[in-house]
Amino acid sequence: MNNSVAFDYERCKILVVGDVMLDRYLWGDVKRISPEAPVPVFHIKRRSIVPGGAGSVVLNVIGLGASVTLLGVIGRDENGSTLKRLLEDRRIESILIEDKNRPTITKTRVLAKGQQLLRIDDENTVVLDESLKAGIIENAAKEIHHCAAVIFSDYGKGIFDTQGLTEALIDVANGADVPVIVDPKRKNWERYSGAACLTPNTAEFEHVVGAPLGDDNALIDAMRTTRSQYRLSNLLVTRGPLGMCLIGEDEQPRFIPSIAREVYDVSGAGDTVIATLAVGIASGQGYLDAARLANVAAGVVVGKLGTQPINALELKAAVGMNGDRIGGSVNQKTHSLAAANLQVQAWKALDQKIVFTNGCFDLLHPGHIHLLNEAKRCGERLIVGLNSDGSVRRLKGNKRPILSETDRAAILGALDCVDLVIIFEEDTPIELIESLEPDVLVKGSDYRPERVVGKEIVESYGGKVHLVPVVEGYSTTRLAEKVSEKNGDHNPKSVHK
Repeated sequence: MNNSVAFDYERCKILVVGDVMLDRYLWGDVKRISPEAPVPVFHIKRRSIVPGGAGSVVLNVIGLGASVTLLGVIGRDENGSTLKRLLEDRRIESILIEDKNRPTITKTRVLAKGQQLLRIDDENTVVLDESLKAGIIENAAKEIHHCAAVIFSDYGKGIFDTQGLTEALIDVANGADVPVIVDPKRKNWERYSGAACLTPNTAEFEHVVGAPLGDDNALIDAMRTTRSQYRLSNLLVTRGPLGMCLIGEDEQPRFIPSIAREVYDVSGAGDTVIATLAVGIASGQGYLDAARLANVAAGVVVGKLGTQPINALELKAAVGMNGDRIGGSVNQKTHSLAAANLQVQAWKALDQKIVFTNGCFDLLHPGHIHLLNEAKRCGERLIVGLNSDGSVRRLKGNKRPILSETDRAAILGALDCVDLVIIFEEDTPIELIESLEPDVLVKGSDYRPERVVGKEIVESYGGKVHLVPVVEGYSTTRLAEKVSEKNGDHNPKSVHK
């Protein structure tokens, strides 16, 4: 796969139709049992809210750099207003039709010490009335002509159970020659007939087939029969630790092995798969290449806590370094700022001290290792802000960096002392520091305290700045000069400091 094509998503626009939700998170701890009943007493320390359901698919799409329109139904209530505001704040285009007879679907998750204790669902899964149904079809027909793919995000909450709605939307899309990609949640797939691709997991597919699929041959036979029965151009079954299997119109099975990873939380993995697949198809990739990339993306998000979307930087960092091949293991430590914020909230809920440092870290050397190890000793979790390639060029000249941002992130992520890496485009990490609010800000002692970026911010809420003594004799510039000299380049300034 050509990586320059794989990530060229800026001109793609996707229409996401589906069950829109609001996800609320309560972070805290449990230290005692209630005297009123044998239940734990949960003490709330932090709250967070994000778009969920079809909204989670949307966050994955925009995270990859594509544009999107979200079409769905919400209640005429406070949660609906909150969801609208969240989307507006992120500049996400949405068409949310209000239904006075149902609440905005809301899921509240209670987490203590990084583990989910309870989920509270507020929902009404009745089908849409005729006026709401007509509104969905009318708005979809207007939007489809501006889009390169359509995603149906079916969470089984009523929209796609509405008689004739799904079929009408597929007819509209097929008439515009726009592929429809569906994440199905119901046993009845007749409504999805004629779609470009369905992406069930193994359990969902076995439910449709009506029998367990114990081996690859049984899976292949069932996929071929089902694809033909429902006139699907492609069928992609996600198999958890076994990877994926794709069958297209040539009926040849393509098995995509999973990528080695530590599974932390599978929440939202299906949303990431369908979003990455759809954006890949919209950008001109074939289904096999798009599915392979979706497999890598899924490997990234299952290493995160909670429902967190993928983004292009994380995906690039997770893609193997072997030319056009996608392989290798996932660098689970490279996060977007939004994903990092959610993880940091979880760490803070555990009373873990957060340490932050930043730099280019081009050609990692013993001086860097000393700084990072000393930084980790200042707390329980170390976050590294990493200058992007563009940022390094602006700071150090056009011949730097020597290693790409994905290479540098992968090397940092391989260090035990580093817990999280965030690549930032700006010249300074001030936005990261303001957002993350680390307890300790670390730099080398070659900086004067008053020159440390973010010092005033950290100290304003009681945090500290710590300067680590510099290991003399090491610098990336000197290493680059030595390489130039050994290669016969007598201009030691050919690599900028």
